[in-house]
Amino acid sequence: MAVVMAVAWGGWEVAAALRKNPTAMPQVAKAVPVRNFSLKTNAEGVLDATWLKRTLALPKGVSLMELDLQQLRARLLADGQVSRASVTLNFPDTLEARIAERSPVARLRAQLGSGDERTLLVARDGVVFEGTGFDAERRDALPWLAGAKLSRTGGRFAPIAGMNLVADLLAQARLNTEALLASWQIVSLERLASDREIEVRTRPGTVVVFGADGDFAVQLAKLDYQWEALAKLPAPPTKIDLSLGREVPVMFDATAAAANAKGAMAAKPAPAAPFLVFPNSPAKTKREL
Repeated sequence: MAVVMAVAWGGWEVAAALRKNPTAMPQVAKAVPVRNFSLKTNAEGVLDATWLKRTLALPKGVSLMELDLQQLRARLLADGQVSRASVTLNFPDTLEARIAERSPVARLRAQLGSGDERTLLVARDGVVFEGTGFDAERRDALPWLAGAKLSRTGGRFAPIAGMNLVADLLAQARLNTEALLASWQIVSLERLASDREIEVRTRPGTVVVFGADGDFAVQLAKLDYQWEALAKLPAPPTKIDLSLGREVPVMFDATAAAANAKGAMAAKPAPAAPFLVFPNSPAKTKREL
């Protein structure tokens, strides 16, 4: 036991000394090329050692002693999917990286400079990235983002303002009204800066307006109550506004409602103006408390 402990301690001391003073390493060891890539990421991460090797793009036959760790770290951080990174040399031939990855909350379509149109992902902090390693099911579950303008800075897309609010809204919806969240198709930031509103467009065609400065949990509880009641109507509402406090204006397209209720009409009626309904505020449910 004493011999084993002495050997282990000696090996640790040698490795520590080499990290502090790599010049003390024998020339033969310095010539050993990098053979192994090790990547450790956070629990939500999807990147792997193959991505690490491709991203670092090391010259063929390069040894650990020839590498610039700061340069390698900068290459990892150049990918917007990576929020933090560190690189370690494990002699004789292993390069190890530790990273933290961003999780996407929405997706968008962007026209790149070459004319190529791509689907990009957006994180809570507004960082836009291509999203390597995410399967199609996870991508398709993300709502589309509208009303956001992309601009480049330093060769990368500038972060999109207001995404933390979108992330909070989606997180509350996932926690309290997951069935409703499944129908959300587009989240728009078009009116966020001017009116402090976030618009959600659902697959049935209803636009739901949330107040960005309000309590999302309370607004979602009201939406859940209204949605259940409105589901019994022949046509879905065109707009539900949750940004005005206790009262919840609901807008319908009168023409569509009449057509659905009575069936196809022989003569096409003149378009009727949408009208507003102000239902009585529901009693507070458990979700509102």
